[in-house]
Amino acid sequence: MQSSVWDHCLATLRSDLTEQQFNTWIKPLFVIEDEEGPSLTLLAPNKFVVNWVQKNYLEQIKDAAEKRLHAKTTVAISVGDQSLATTKTSNELPQTTIKTAVGAPLNRLYTFEGFVAGKSNQIARAAAIQIAENPGTSYNPFFIYGGVGLGKTHLMQSVGNRLNKNNQKTKVAYVHSERFVGEMVSALQHNTINSFKNQYRSLDVLLIDDIQFFAGKERSQEEFFHTFNVLLEANKQIIITSDRYPKEIRGLEERLKSR
Repeated sequence: MQSSVWDHCLATLRSDLTEQQFNTWIKPLFVIEDEEGPSLTLLAPNKFVVNWVQKNYLEQIKDAAEKRLHAKTTVAISVGDQSLATTKTSNELPQTTIKTAVGAPLNRLYTFEGFVAGKSNQIARAAAIQIAENPGTSYNPFFIYGGVGLGKTHLMQSVGNRLNKNNQKTKVAYVHSERFVGEMVSALQHNTINSFKNQYRSLDVLLIDDIQFFAGKERSQEEFFHTFNVLLEANKQIIITSDRYPKEIRGLEERLKSR
């Protein structure tokens, strides 16, 4: 259902927008197929595109979808990529190769070997390597603090890649906090919140990036807090990054800061 709806939206936007606008903001988007109702979940390559599309084009997409479906349509957008979008070819793959889409794929280039180590991060790197060898036993939860561009995401994903290399059955999920919010909102809209909870709470390792984006989002903090506790009580590994200390993040509940 949604492929044809999205194709109709693309055709409409292509005629309404300039070529530069279409190629810059619309072409990079992917859609997650969902047969449950009149809704579209769009995936954008980064937060900037999400914000721009929400501000400038989301209503146009919504109008185009409603004209195609002849029904009121919900349109959500979050950070993600093509690997999470359901395609026709994916349905032809053997069942064993299909994994439930939770979070975003790890960047295979983010490894300990490729991480630039120095005096400022050698302790964090050593702790991360220890976590990769024995997840859930020490440094749990593991909080990585640092400024923008200092390698927090690289170090975090290095743990995930090492764990996957050591044991492919390990359930590792990497998710930006804003992505977590988007997925939760989509689950609420589609009445699939229980599935959302089960997917995250059945993980062996949860890597959550830029937790400062949870600030002010009470419902998302509530869900993350419960997921956090379930995983910790089961001795599952949690790694969190932020460009601010927890106490400096306004709008973040005290119970999360204290954890």
